[in-house]
Amino acid sequence: MGRMTDAAPLSDAERIDDLLSRMTLEEKAGQLTQFFYLKIEQSAEVDLDSIPEEYRAYVEQPAMVEAAIDRGATGSVLFVTEPALANRLQRRAVEETRLGIPLLFGSDVIHGMRTIFPVPIALAATWSPSTIELAQATAAREARASGVHWTFAPMVDITRDARWGRIVEGAGEDPVLGAAAAAAAVRGFQGTLGLENVLAGPKHFAGYGAARGGRDYDDAEVSDSELWNVYFPPFRAAIDAGAENVMSAYMDLNGVPASANTWLLTDVLRREMGFEGFVVSDADAVRSLETQHFATDQADAAVRALSAGLDMEMCMFDPASWRLPQAIRDGAIAEATLDQAVGRVLRAKLRLGLFENPYVEESAAARVLNDPSHRARARAAAEESFVLLKNDGATLPLDAESLRSVAVIGQLADSRRDTLGPWVGEHDIAETVTILDGLRRRLGGAVRVEHEAGAGIPERVFPSMFDHGDGDLEITPSDYDDDAAIGSAVALAAQSDVAIVVVGQRQNQIGERSSVSSLRLGGRQEEQLQRIAATGTPVVLLVMAGRPLDLRWADAHVPAILEVWYPGTAGGDAVAATLIGDVSPAGRLPFTWPRHEGQVPMVYSHNRTFKPDEQNARYFDEEGSPLYPFGHGLSYGQFEYADLRVDRSSVAVGESVTVSVAVTNVSDRPAGDVVQLYIHQRSGTSSRPIKELKGFERVHVPAGETAQVSFVLGPSELRYWSAATRGYVQDATTIDLWAGGSSTATLTTQLEITP
Repeated sequence: MGRMTDAAPLSDAERIDDLLSRMTLEEKAGQLTQFFYLKIEQSAEVDLDSIPEEYRAYVEQPAMVEAAIDRGATGSVLFVTEPALANRLQRRAVEETRLGIPLLFGSDVIHGMRTIFPVPIALAATWSPSTIELAQATAAREARASGVHWTFAPMVDITRDARWGRIVEGAGEDPVLGAAAAAAAVRGFQGTLGLENVLAGPKHFAGYGAARGGRDYDDAEVSDSELWNVYFPPFRAAIDAGAENVMSAYMDLNGVPASANTWLLTDVLRREMGFEGFVVSDADAVRSLETQHFATDQADAAVRALSAGLDMEMCMFDPASWRLPQAIRDGAIAEATLDQAVGRVLRAKLRLGLFENPYVEESAAARVLNDPSHRARARAAAEESFVLLKNDGATLPLDAESLRSVAVIGQLADSRRDTLGPWVGEHDIAETVTILDGLRRRLGGAVRVEHEAGAGIPERVFPSMFDHGDGDLEITPSDYDDDAAIGSAVALAAQSDVAIVVVGQRQNQIGERSSVSSLRLGGRQEEQLQRIAATGTPVVLLVMAGRPLDLRWADAHVPAILEVWYPGTAGGDAVAATLIGDVSPAGRLPFTWPRHEGQVPMVYSHNRTFKPDEQNARYFDEEGSPLYPFGHGLSYGQFEYADLRVDRSSVAVGESVTVSVAVTNVSDRPAGDVVQLYIHQRSGTSSRPIKELKGFERVHVPAGETAQVSFVLGPSELRYWSAATRGYVQDATTIDLWAGGSSTATLTTQLEITP
């Protein structure tokens, strides 16, 4: 079970020191090397001569990785998710190498392993840390059963530009909501670091979500004030929750690449935030230091990254870290610096128990991956994530008893792969429940549910390692007849009791390398929607997307709009239950929804202008308000807020108060709401945003009943980082407070902070 079992009585620190004393420089550098393991079918019949030169290395890559394992030249491998393969590679490391150090297997377990939960931005829309924690605990259980020890999640980058594709992976624009989501995900993934847990790897440290113009991989220029007050808090929360790993970002942050940024990785992450785990680069980010014209060559890249505080390099070929032994011999870096990084990696392996239990139980994998309770959890999470954007005339829920025919329109309505969303691993495409499937299952034979694909969704095809082929990646054929398809969709809608129209983006139109310049609906989706609305048939619009899209026409003309995100394995059942009213939607927006891309970036927590009466004119030449505000979401119930109070009207700097509010469900049906607390500081060391979220709680309130919700406001909520003092301050000042169901809450009171 690994060569170190005889040293079990030693402490972890002693075991690490013992191993370090016996390792060569090359073996130490190997522990800091993490390879992709490409999933390419290998066979004795492969004729390398028939493979184009540029692809030959990819076919040979797994053999190269296995050779590196044999000589102790790699400590971690990516994307090994089959238990038998994991055990085969692990045996080579544990039983056939000189020191028997186990491998650390990592994978992108972003929102599920076999059971796919709603995408992360949708989980954030639940405003429920317990839901996020349960989702990621389920994902961790499935991942560990598959042989995975470590996930590169959660992505905790604050995102304020909807053009950036990776908005779908995070928790939106707000640091308080983002911090709560980050901590919950870390708790879910890591738990007690038992045999059903994996290491969490919050990413990308830091500022990646602020890429210039929303262009993926572009550099980021972020003020110190924004870094400390907006972008750092989710990372701090993840670290406080126990995160054992942090991933560095690709891009330049204020002119210095994040993966070799001493201020970022050492001064902030380790000294200020107290992080004691190990830092891994994003893919090829160390090698890219030369590409970015920061390092002179690969040896210089390895030295500068390690010196800055980066521990492990993720790469596909020819790691820069393999140059470290010669760099040490040349005096470019001290061996003690290398030992410190290796020690952090070994500590993580010890914390996971890999020296004692390096292998996965192959016979248990199928049982865990097929656990029906996991699918039930995924459905419940999806139901909690949906955001009812508009519901004029109580169009929703639909009355199933009066329905005779339902038209379901849209390619996304019956697309299994798109229902799952981007960044999914070992999913079973066949068990995915689409929106069409869910409606047919829910309405049974009593209602005629018919589907037309309708308008094509033009796209760039970006298959990845997460698209399994054999029809897994769904695209619109190049010879697709839009005119005929739209005509059929309109005709079906015209003869139906209700038209459920699904619009949005395919799953490969968002995520990494999927930035956009326009937020308009692709192709002729809007034209089709307009023609269906013109038939007079009642329309319900479902939006399947991971970013806000231009819904100006729909908001003005369609009575009901429901954001369903990419809802996951059981998404169709969850959508059907919500449309019929089995559950009442209570998701809330984790970002401000702009009217169009010309308004971005647009956030609710901006500072006042020097002409506050012209506040709404700040955004170009049209109405300056968003289409939907941050925190917005409707319900099938109706809520009234009253009696907002603080337990003391005045407190000194450093003291805490309790804020309470009464929330009454004045409707005749039980429903959920998300109670949100906002503040504004009137004066102080720095100007402060007009509103800032400081607390929230998702509540379920029976019909006619009242819930009392309380929040604590103390130094951690009221302090902020000021450029005037280059540090954190809490001011004696007047604080305005609001409570309600979104950032437009109007119920208000005040609190005085005295010196």
